Amino acid sequence: MVLQRIFRAVIMGPPGSGKGTVSARITKTFVLSHISSGDILRANINAKTELGLLMKCCIDQGQLVPDDVMSRIILRDLRAMDHSSWLLDGFPRTVFQAEALDDAHSVDTVINLNVPFNTIKQRLTSRWTHLPTGRVYNVDFNPPKVPGLDDETGEPLVQRDDDTPDTVTRRLKAYENQTEPVLEYYRSKGVLETFTGTETDKIWPHVEAFLHKKLFSIKQKVA
Repeated sequence: MVLQRIFRAVIMGPPGSGKGTVSARITKTFVLSHISSGDILRANINAKTELGLLMKCCIDQGQLVPDDVMSRIILRDLRAMDHSSWLLDGFPRTVFQAEALDDAHSVDTVINLNVPFNTIKQRLTSRWTHLPTGRVYNVDFNPPKVPGLDDETGEPLVQRDDDTPDTVTRRLKAYENQTEPVLEYYRSKGVLETFTGTETDKIWPHVEAFLHKKLFSIKQKVA
């Protein structure tokens, strides 16, 4: 599908909700640029930019990266894509960040993946990660071609400490507490669309149909 005008979307969902898989399908089907906040943060840390060093200092000290620092890093990259349609993944995570994004860009829709916590806990404890890139595999539904090795580099995969059941439970509760106000913020603006389910392959057709309808209505308005 070739878009008739610039289209901006945000995707939200807890870790293990299938957000990465759905994002990849959206960007491929609708020809959007996938902007991952995690990729941007890693690139800034690796490049030792001023903001990257400030962020690394916070992380090393076990502190949360301040909202204004996060916003400056992400919005600086988005400014370079002023004439592009994109899907933003991993940002915003607080109302402050959502307001900063709104001040800079008009967000057409926010896709929220609502997957039961028990389903996510089962998924996450089956996760294996390629640490240098952040690529994630799941032995149940997205296994690597060669067990224990990354598809792209052939390097070893590891199971992260924070994928243990107790840690996963804490992470999910923290995500819920942090992002519920953000979901309410977008709900009040009339741009939030929530998709509920336990399997990514069953959620995806509903996401795809919604975006086709959304983009068709936008195309008609432009015409």
